[in-house]
Parts: sequence; structure tokens; C-alpha cells
Amino acid sequence: MRVLVTGWFSFVHGEATAGDVLAAGHVCDVLTAAGFGHDVAWSPRLRPGATALDELDPAAYTHLVFVCGPLHGASPGGGRPSPLLELHRRFAHAHRVAVGVSVPDPQDPAVTSFHEVLARDGVPGVPPAVDLSCHVPERVPEPDQLPVVGVFLTSGQGEYGGRRRHEDVNAAVGRWLGGLRAARLPLETRLDVRDWRLPATADEVAAVLRRVDAVVTTRLHGLVLGLRAGLPVLAVDPVDGGAKVAAQAAALAWPAVVPAGRVTAAELGRWWTWCCSPAGRARAAWVRARMGEGAYGDLAGGLPAALLDGFPSRAGAAG
Repeated sequence: MRVLVTGWFSFVHGEATAGDVLAAGHVCDVLTAAGFGHDVAWSPRLRPGATALDELDPAAYTHLVFVCGPLHGASPGGGRPSPLLELHRRFAHAHRVAVGVSVPDPQDPAVTSFHEVLARDGVPGVPPAVDLSCHVPERVPEPDQLPVVGVFLTSGQGEYGGRRRHEDVNAAVGRWLGGLRAARLPLETRLDVRDWRLPATADEVAAVLRRVDAVVTTRLHGLVLGLRAGLPVLAVDPVDGGAKVAAQAAALAWPAVVPAGRVTAAELGRWWTWCCSPAGRARAAWVRARMGEGAYGDLAGGLPAALLDGFPSRAGAAG
């Protein structure tokens, strides 16, 4: 007897949520405690190198468990048939159980083809059950083990013309971030009161930064606001030859800046390691303290004189 644990996370074109994966882990724990040997089928888009549904031998399994998500046999709008129907066909010999699922239509073949359905909702006359992810103890890693990194990237800045390397830089940074062991949070410095996905005020940006551990950015203000919050910032200048990001890093005496021509995984990884080290965090705290002390030059301090420069004196004007 061997069980294959599946879910929407098993299909190449399926969709996996954090709750789905937690629910699958709980099911695996229950099976292990009961003494049932089992494997989990993962989409290669989610876990490359793991057991892939399309590559395994169905005959190796006597039982199949489908975990979490909705059971439906057709895509909304009449698209491709649900991969659930193909799953039933391939594992017709196995005893099939669905657990922790939603049942939009109890008569759907995707539902009725299971031998047993332990639903969380949708079955007439059966009260809803809590989602399986509720049964998984929360594991909160230390920041050093799994830091939360705020990411500010820009794709505009047409004023730099042929020196722009934004697309290539963003692609390289994105590939590197995809393999980084961190919780990645896309952020924006752009404000817009009409779009809830963007911050409406500078205070909202500051509030989010107080809740992250580090920043990765190709934006000048991603660098400045990150350091203003006392966070180590891995800055990348997306302009060939360097422009305002590198210039601002120099003005702030912040060393963790990567030029557009040197955006490699090795270079990003080297500076990321430094940012997360005690030395990097201490340097970020030092920059923040200098900001608070007014140690950096204040361009606005010369504004009154600049505004008055060239204007006649009051005496001259009166004459």
C-alpha cells in the first residue's frame, strides 16, 4: 500500500497557494502518524526536481489523496477541461479520497469520481469544516534565517536614453531574487491615492519599511528611504556608467551598490551577505544616525540665498 498526495499544486498549469501547501504538509503528517507510506506530486514550476505528476508511474500507488482547493471538472468559460478529470482517469485503479476541499457542484464528475470526499464546504446538509492549514503549528523563523526583503524596482527613467539598462538589470535581479532564501515583498515609492495597490502617503511607505529586514532596490528613493529606516540596502544602479543611485550611495557613504555592468548572481550574493551581516547592519545604523544628526549636507539650506540671488535690494527697488 502506498499513497500519492496530490492537489492543485501537482498540476503544471495549476495554482498553488500557501494554504494548499500547508494543508498538504498536514495530510502528510497524518499519513506518517498512521503508518502509511506516501509521496507528494509537485508541479515542476513550483518545486523543480521533486516528484512530478506527469512522470511518475500510477501503478506504483494503491491510493490517491487530493488535498484542498475546489473540485471542478471544467474551466470557467468553457476552457480546457479540469486536470482533475485526467487525474481520475490515470488513477482509475486507485482508491481516491479528496480532503479539505470545496464542492461548488456536488454532481460534478470531478467530485463524484472520488470514492470519498471529506469536504470543508459545499456539501448540502454538512456543516463547514475549518481549513486544513489551521491545524499546522505556526513556525516563525528568525530574521537571520528567513529575512523579509522589500524590493523597489523601476522600469522607467527614459531620460537616460541609450544608457538605460533597466530591463536587463531587472531581469537579472529578478532571477537572483527568485532563488534567494527570503520572503520577498514588492514595494513602490510611487504614490497614488486612486490605486490601493500603491501607497497614498510617504508615511505608508515608512510603515511598511518598519516591518521588513532589508531592501533591494534599483530606485534612488528605495535606497534613501531604506537607509532612513536603518535598513541595510542592496542597491543596483540600472544606468550604464552609473547615475543617481550610485551617486546617492556615494553621498551617503553606503558601499552596497552594484553597477549595471556587474549585475551577476555572484556579485548580488556577495553584497547581500554583507548587508545581512552584523557589519552591514551596523553600517546602516550608522548612516541612519548621521541623517538624524544632520551630518550630511543640506541642499535646501542654500535655497533662500538662491531664491534671492539676482534680485535687487529693497533699497534699490525703492529708488
